[in-house]
Amino acid sequence: MDWIKEVQPSKTIPLPPLRLLEVGALSTTNACSKSPMFQVTRIDLHSQHPDIMSQDFMERPIPTGDGEKFHIISLSLILNYVPLPARRGEMLRRTTLFLQHTQFENPQFSTLFPSLFLVLPAPCVTNSRYLDEKRLADIMASLGYSMRRQKLSCKLLYQLWILIDQGHTLKFKKEEIRGGKSRNNFAIVIE
Repeated sequence: MDWIKEVQPSKTIPLPPLRLLEVGALSTTNACSKSPMFQVTRIDLHSQHPDIMSQDFMERPIPTGDGEKFHIISLSLILNYVPLPARRGEMLRRTTLFLQHTQFENPQFSTLFPSLFLVLPAPCVTNSRYLDEKRLADIMASLGYSMRRQKLSCKLLYQLWILIDQGHTLKFKKEEIRGGKSRNNFAIVIE
């Protein structure tokens, strides 16, 4: 929310309600849900709450118009639960189909939207044989994303990616970047 507040609307040019898709939602009381800035659509594979729709993002119908698209998608600790590296890549590619480019009255708002909020366990990029920060940035750039903000803690990597265009998706194989017996096998593959 702090990153979004950087472009908090002025009273003279209000920000229209932003549509947010929260994939893997567990709560209806997180910071985004409490903010009047967002109209939140929450989905989870096995929802335990009436305000969270039981749905697989990979099976969600692709939007046919801007009214069905979102200004921001949250994949917070979701990608790391996708079991296959190629499905992780497909999930990231699929996010681009759900984001809406909007012309805002205040051009500063366009510096944050449409966007993807991505959270991964830090070891997925700091201790993987197959993925590091550069490789992740290259994958995201090939999908049309540009990194706006990042925060790395000892446990989590937080990133805010802005969708610039639909990209020219390149292929990324599962190939070793760093050796060592203590490395994990987290990877993202783009086919």
